Amino acid sequence: MMMNKKNDAREFAKYYHSWIDGCALTNSHNTIRSYESAMKLYIDFLEDVKGLKSTSFSSSNDFSCETIKAWLVWLKNKRGCSPQSCNVRLASIRAYLQYLGERDINYRYLLLDSKSIHRMKAIKTKVNGLSENAVKALMSVPDAYTTTGYRDIVLLAFLYGTAARIDEVLSLKLSDLDLDPGNPHATIIGKGSKIRTLYLPPKLVSHLCRFIKKFHGSEPGKDRYLFHSRVKGHQGKISQEAINKRLKKYAAIAHETCPEVPFNLHAHQFRHAKASHLLHDGMNIAQLSKLLGHANLSTTMVYLDITIDMEAKAMISLEDEKTRNIPRLWSKGKDNLTELFGRKRKIN
Repeated sequence: MMMNKKNDAREFAKYYHSWIDGCALTNSHNTIRSYESAMKLYIDFLEDVKGLKSTSFSSSNDFSCETIKAWLVWLKNKRGCSPQSCNVRLASIRAYLQYLGERDINYRYLLLDSKSIHRMKAIKTKVNGLSENAVKALMSVPDAYTTTGYRDIVLLAFLYGTAARIDEVLSLKLSDLDLDPGNPHATIIGKGSKIRTLYLPPKLVSHLCRFIKKFHGSEPGKDRYLFHSRVKGHQGKISQEAINKRLKKYAAIAHETCPEVPFNLHAHQFRHAKASHLLHDGMNIAQLSKLLGHANLSTTMVYLDITIDMEAKAMISLEDEKTRNIPRLWSKGKDNLTELFGRKRKIN
């Protein structure tokens, strides 16, 4: 039985806050920010376009398939959002509705209805590649004799050496590292809270040992971030924005000696570059997919523009894995929705 209409908004806001709080334990800062941004835009639409108040909120109408579709049209036509952005925001609303349905079966139909909404057609933006010469040129720019420069060198070496995502690297704590020469590795939590182990190359291990001693001392606390913020201290993460800002400065310098270095450089290009170089060096695509932490092999295919022939070989490799072991490599007034759904207000 559905709840009384006048209580719907308060109930939905309670679930929203508990959802976001729970996400903070398992999702990246960027994911949470994306969820919050999508919900803010949705509430803005309900209030500013539909003129809705919290007392007139009805879940069956205001989270219906038709209302979500109208919101997407508003995002695209009135706010100028790209199809990619609209699809990301739709996914965020669905994520919330899934949480809602899991907590109260009476709301499960809202998720099922939302799944009937087709994603907008979007042209996938390719990641610009980095050649091996470009990587070398970039690595030579930071000044190893300065504290920040040395940190950046080790960070770039880690990004390229492991092909990990930037948030995965910035989220690493000392307790996630095992630098035993016999089996050096890092344990990371990737997308969807999936845990995977990354092999650490010998040169990178050597860098890390010196780096930890220099930045964390001889007996550091295991709960410290490996690459911590100079402002926030050992318990604070460096922001991705700060890293990408520094990368653009390095790119401008490196481009003068190596035109292959793109000006608009960002951290994800190191991951893509390493994956491409491993592929060209003969790494099995199935293994590469595991290294990258992709849930499906098809994601790796698109990510690296893999050909039909290479895909066929990859599928054969997957079949082979069943019979043989492949070594693992790598504010407004009181009567409004914004106040209820805003992060500053606690729902009793």
